[in-house]
Amino acid sequence: MADSEGFSDFFYTAPDGLKLHARIYGEAGTGWPVVCLPGLTRNARDFHELALHLSGRAKGPRRVIAFDYRGRGQSAYDADISHYNVGVEAGDVLAGLAALGIDEAAFIGTSRGGLIIHVLGALRPAVLKAIVLNDIGPVIEPAGLALIQSYLERMPKPKSPGEALEAQRNVHGQDFPALTDGDWERMVHAIYRKTDDGLLPDFDPKLVDTVAGLDLSQPLPALWPQFDALAAIPLLVIRGANSPLLSAETVTEMRGRHPGTKTITVSGQGHAPFLETGNLPTEIALFLDQAESQDQAELQGSAR
Repeated sequence: MADSEGFSDFFYTAPDGLKLHARIYGEAGTGWPVVCLPGLTRNARDFHELALHLSGRAKGPRRVIAFDYRGRGQSAYDADISHYNVGVEAGDVLAGLAALGIDEAAFIGTSRGGLIIHVLGALRPAVLKAIVLNDIGPVIEPAGLALIQSYLERMPKPKSPGEALEAQRNVHGQDFPALTDGDWERMVHAIYRKTDDGLLPDFDPKLVDTVAGLDLSQPLPALWPQFDALAAIPLLVIRGANSPLLSAETVTEMRGRHPGTKTITVSGQGHAPFLETGNLPTEIALFLDQAESQDQAELQGSAR
C-alpha cells in the first residue's frame, strides 16, 4: 500500500544475504511495469517525480519499481567494496524482480543504471521489454568520467540544505543552466541524508574508491557487443546537450546499429538530464505506450 508520498518501501534479500531496498509506486496492472535504475552514487529518490507521473496517469498507469543499489539509499552497505560493480548490482536487481514476481518490464537506466541494463541484456534478455538510456551508451568518454572522479573526491559537505544547493549549483551550474531553483532543491533532497553532523551524501563513502582507482590514461572498454544484443528491444536514448560522458557521435552510432532508436537531446542540461523536467515524463510515457502497443500487435499477428 502506497503512503501519502505515493510509494511503499520494499525490502528484499540479495543472493549473498545483504538487505536491499526499492520503492514501489502504483499497483500491478495489465501493462508492463517500469524498473528505474539510478546512477553511480544516486538512489531511488532520483525517480520520484517521474515515477509519480508514470504510476498516476489516468490512462495507462504503470507500476514503477525504483531500486537502491547496495551501499546507496536505504540498502545496506557491503563490507566488501569489490561487490560494488555492475555485475553484482545486475544480480541484485534480478533478485528484487524475482521477489516481486516480475518476469518482464520496461527499464529506465541513468548513467550506471544504463550499464546495468547492458549486463541484464546478457544475463536475462527476456526481462527487457523496452529500454530508456539516460545519458549513457556503449562508449563512456574518459573526460566525463574524470569529472565524476574529481567531483566525488571533492564532494561538498554542507551543513544545511541552503549550503548544499549553492554547492551543487557551483559545481554543476555551468552544465545545467536550464534548471530552476525547484530542480536544484530536488537534487539536494535526492543526494543527501540528514544526520547529527549535517548533511551527508547518501551512499557508502567507500564507493568513491571504486572510481578513484580507474586508470583513465587508457581507453575504457566499449560495450558495443552488449549493445548490439539489444537490437530487437525498443530503445529511447536521452542525452544532455552539455553531457561530457555521452557524445553526440556515440548516439549517432547507436542509432545506426539499432534501427528505430528514438532520441531526445535535452538543451541546457549535462550529465545526466533530470527526467522529471520539461516534457520528458510525457515523452517517456508515450515511448513506453508505443513500444507496448507494437509488442501486442506483433503477438496478435503471430497468433493468427
